[in-house]
Amino acid sequence: MISKVLTLSLLLALCGRFVFGAPVDFLDQQRNMIEKQMIDRGITNERILAAFLEVKRHLFVKPGLRDDAYNDSTLDIGEGEVLNRPYIVAIMTAVIAPGDDKKVLEIGTGSGYHAAILAELVKEVYTIEIKETLSRRAQMTLSGMGYRNIKFKVGDGNYGWQEYAPFDGIICTYTPDQIPPHLIEQLAVGGRMIVQVSHYSNVQDFILIEKDNQGKLKKTNLIPVLFSPAIRGTNEK
Repeated sequence: MISKVLTLSLLLALCGRFVFGAPVDFLDQQRNMIEKQMIDRGITNERILAAFLEVKRHLFVKPGLRDDAYNDSTLDIGEGEVLNRPYIVAIMTAVIAPGDDKKVLEIGTGSGYHAAILAELVKEVYTIEIKETLSRRAQMTLSGMGYRNIKFKVGDGNYGWQEYAPFDGIICTYTPDQIPPHLIEQLAVGGRMIVQVSHYSNVQDFILIEKDNQGKLKKTNLIPVLFSPAIRGTNEK
């Protein structure tokens, strides 16, 4: 008599080896991504690692790129934009010290992957994307996944989102010409912002900005990275 365990194993094999809605090979790749790209590089916060296990990166890329979804590389998402490397998403998330009572502003929605990671870790996510096609697509993806703590805006992220300010954390996933003053104003006391600033054509630095209880800013240069240049829209407040 075939055991129930063996029967289940056979069914999983016949059904494409799906577990919890994701193929086993993707799950294996996902775990390997977390171990090799994050833990081995010093990102060990259990809540952050759990978020990267929960959010399926392959669902945010084109079907033809899904086999590469968990590689240590950027991926094309259309409209001339890319999905950042998992490690970059992880370090930007870790630097702002996410907490389940916090409110975070993301500049550059892109595919929506980073917004999903943040939504697993904070109370509210506000995300701005200048390209309407990308924003609408991300909204459909994230809504279909059941996220209800993410608000979307189409517009120029350099001006932030004053209506919902201040923010405990601000993440800029693009490279502005300079640190946008509107974002500094909208950063809460005790808040942390991660931004990239260009020094020359192909090198940018991560800059961590912290605002103390007196409103003074502390800037710390972190690791050099490559990012997409900022795309400016019309002036808006």
